[in-house]
Amino acid sequence: MQTVLPKELAVMQAQVEAAARTYGLDFFPTFYEVLDYDEMNMVGSYMGFPVRYPHWKWGMEYDKMSKTHEYGVSRVYEMVINNDPCYAYLMESNTMVDQKLVMCHVTAHNDFFKNNLAFQHTNRRMIDEMANHATRIRRYMDWYGVEVVETFIDQVLSLENCIDYHSPFITRTSKKQGTEEDPGRELEAPVLKIPSNREYMERYVNPDDFVESQKKQLKERREKQRRFPAQPERDVVRFLMTHAPLLRWQRDVIDILWEEAQYFAPQAMTKIMNEGWASYWHSKLMTEKVMDSSEVVDFADRHSAVVAMQQGQLNPYRLGLELFRDIEERWNMGRFGLEWEQVTSMAERRLWDKKLGLGREKIFSVRKIYTDITFIDEFFTHDFCKKHGYFAYGYDKKKQEYLIESKDFIAVKQKMLASLTNLGQPSISVLDANYENRSEILLEHTHDGVDLDMQHAKETLKNVTSLWTRPAHILTKQDDRLCMLSFDGHQFKEKIIDRAQS
Repeated sequence: MQTVLPKELAVMQAQVEAAARTYGLDFFPTFYEVLDYDEMNMVGSYMGFPVRYPHWKWGMEYDKMSKTHEYGVSRVYEMVINNDPCYAYLMESNTMVDQKLVMCHVTAHNDFFKNNLAFQHTNRRMIDEMANHATRIRRYMDWYGVEVVETFIDQVLSLENCIDYHSPFITRTSKKQGTEEDPGRELEAPVLKIPSNREYMERYVNPDDFVESQKKQLKERREKQRRFPAQPERDVVRFLMTHAPLLRWQRDVIDILWEEAQYFAPQAMTKIMNEGWASYWHSKLMTEKVMDSSEVVDFADRHSAVVAMQQGQLNPYRLGLELFRDIEERWNMGRFGLEWEQVTSMAERRLWDKKLGLGREKIFSVRKIYTDITFIDEFFTHDFCKKHGYFAYGYDKKKQEYLIESKDFIAVKQKMLASLTNLGQPSISVLDANYENRSEILLEHTHDGVDLDMQHAKETLKNVTSLWTRPAHILTKQDDRLCMLSFDGHQFKEKIIDRAQS
């Protein structure tokens, strides 16, 4: 590992960063290290960090990356860590054009990490924190045994996508809503009736069906208050960490894995924007500032490989890049707002150009306050969809192949947004931690049109049962029927139920 940057690369870094500042990019100090391909695979298997906690999955990732590199399936050109200062790696075998392009790309990522709101609560000293995590888990392995700790980590990792990605920004629970403040006060509240001074008017002012509905609502509130938690808990991992009967070291391991999952969450929430922003700026910096004429062909070759679309895959680099370019063009030409939306003539729309020149200001504003889901929701327009030929596709079980389902803009956009909701993961909540008054835990899957993979659900439910040390259940829909999957520690049961039973 080469920690001192060679002089020619140090000069190149200064040139790239000076050019980036002229455009207004604002980034943390960056330290580059030059790695050979084996070192790059090792760091890549640790998701960019030099040190991670010991676990078998890192070896699996290393083997996968090594083979894909050796067989020419894919190649890692760069890697960058959201940290202050920011750390990035350059592949030793890269050409000088590659190194320039990587530095431009990394500088834009660094700017995005520093300025996008989704990253404002991330730990900017995570490189040190990861090393601390590794030390603590190694110590537990020394005390309790490698297999015991690693098995426990496996159980927690099966739930790492069941965290509340928005918890750094939103406090979802309130003492006033729960039973901690005054549990008996609401339970004893009488049925509310409309005041009446005449007894004979009572049956007209407060008819029986009205009183019955009031009683029913009061009963439902009482049932809800008896539940624990009072409201569905989105962060399953944190709930288990707080309330499951765990040993102290187990609680600490969950805390470590939860913290690391939260650290990586903003990167998953902004994948399209972040890669699009970096691709936009590496092409801008290379073609306007730092590339010489002898490097044009090599740059075009590398850039086209980055943004190429592949069958059956959505390329976040391409989509993000084209959306930022589209936003810049629209705000430069004044193609936004009510006046633009009311233009129905195709000829007038083609010639529309108010020469506002607001494009650059707008994309910097977008990079600051949006995440992928709001980015797509607001800026993936009908014109953009048509211009770039996006369509929705699905798997046809009869023909056993993927087919185009629709080219309708609304259908395409809805499918894209659905794939981004909750990062494309099943949305699971803790519904009741004292289910049927037996201290069993009941989870609920919020069905968004896609059924749970029941085999995966069974394996995960096993791990929930192990952590909770009591039977676990999950409510979900299968083929439009509400059903409950249960595991008692020995066997699974599935049953179709009515909502009233839940």
